[in-house]
Amino acid sequence: MDKNRQNNAFSKLDKVRQKAIIMLFEDELTDKEIAKSVHRSRATLGKWKNDPLFKQAQQEYAISVLDTALPDSVRELMKLINGKKVPAMVKLQAIQTVFKRAGLFSDNGTPELDAARIRKANADADLTEAKVRALQGGNNKQETKVAELMGELKDAFETSSE
Repeated sequence: MDKNRQNNAFSKLDKVRQKAIIMLFEDELTDKEIAKSVHRSRATLGKWKNDPLFKQAQQEYAISVLDTALPDSVRELMKLINGKKVPAMVKLQAIQTVFKRAGLFSDNGTPELDAARIRKANADADLTEAKVRALQGGNNKQETKVAELMGELKDAFETSSE
């Protein structure tokens, strides 16, 4: 744990509870095995796990461990982004991860992306409508040609939005 956080929930717990939190985080033993390891009953461990201070200490410990892993994680992401033999999709995912962490990217989209999605949905609807008309009209060459052009337009739109 971070030594600068002397007043946090984890530091307020005794060594036995701290050990239990560490073992719970590592997730290698059952609750029964953890209780035995800290010389307490399974019921006592269950009570600890329901205690608000213990829960807060668990969260703080997890954040502390993840904070120590952050520099290594960022270094590995940068290796993926800059790697010469890394597939493009892996690079894109690494870049998105970095942007999300920095608060520069969200999955909610942008106005431009939303507008493009609407245009695509409208084009798909127009294409489907033209196909239905072509099928209902039998040999109407004009509607068949419109359906073909709509198909080409859809293909071009999908290619340009990739």
